[in-house]
Amino acid sequence: MAIQRKNQKNAILENALSLAMETGSEKLFIFTDTEQDCRWVLKSGISQMAKDSGGHALCGVVLIVPKRSEVKDSEIKKAGYASIRSWSGNQSRFSRVKYAFLHGVQKEMISTDSKVVCVLGPWGKSHLDTITVHDLALSWSADFPFDPRPLMAKKSFSTVMAAVDIALDIGALGREGKPVGTILVIGNSKKVLRSSRQAVFNPFKGYPKREKMITNTEVVESIKELSLIDGAVIISTSGVVEAAGRHLDAASPVTKQLRGLGSRHRAAAGITRKTEAVALVVSESTGRVTIFEGGHIIATLEPVISQRLV
Repeated sequence: MAIQRKNQKNAILENALSLAMETGSEKLFIFTDTEQDCRWVLKSGISQMAKDSGGHALCGVVLIVPKRSEVKDSEIKKAGYASIRSWSGNQSRFSRVKYAFLHGVQKEMISTDSKVVCVLGPWGKSHLDTITVHDLALSWSADFPFDPRPLMAKKSFSTVMAAVDIALDIGALGREGKPVGTILVIGNSKKVLRSSRQAVFNPFKGYPKREKMITNTEVVESIKELSLIDGAVIISTSGVVEAAGRHLDAASPVTKQLRGLGSRHRAAAGITRKTEAVALVVSESTGRVTIFEGGHIIATLEPVISQRLV
């Protein structure tokens, strides 16, 4: 007798929901890359199936949607889903998951000890092929460090997440077709400025604060352009870009964590140990974004760099 096969997407979603129920997970994260993918999920009925799983702790389904998607938040909410919008979908699978967790914590959708089921496929492809279960109360392996708890306590958390978007774009695309590396330092900017010196003319000096906010499109593009020059970008807790082209006077000894990494990573470790700021390092060679806090690596994010024109 012939076996009736389900569409792979439907089978993946239904199995992901079943796994979420069986493991007592609080959320089901579904990653979409295109508007078409998002609308397909909205029509799949998976949110209603989650609501119909009476007596279970599953709170709901969260769609991870590209920031520039034309699908409106109101449409997503009406269909019974929550959403996280991302500037940078072009990441490896584990990186996309960690990135979504950071945003989920920021938006208070999940906590640092939540259990979450994720369903996704390779970036840029319109199919789902992977289901993962994550217990955030447990540490990830040393190969994939991820612990957002130090970031949560900082007033600069929202600014850090905005800076992460910029760093991932720089890592994935480089600038003018060339791979570049840079450092973004966020928070405690007065102390960071005292612990650094201007290596080149500061392009942000003299402008009103409202014109230097990291949320301004012009400022975002300026930061990307300035990644071509040596030195760090200094950003205040509230998101004001104070300076670019700064040399950080806070070197760090080479620890086991930093072994094999370059001067940018050691400088980032040193400045975060000395000032309690958060630092993001974009690796010129790999595009990887490394997040430092308290002198330690707390997360790494891996963009897909195939778009670079090298």
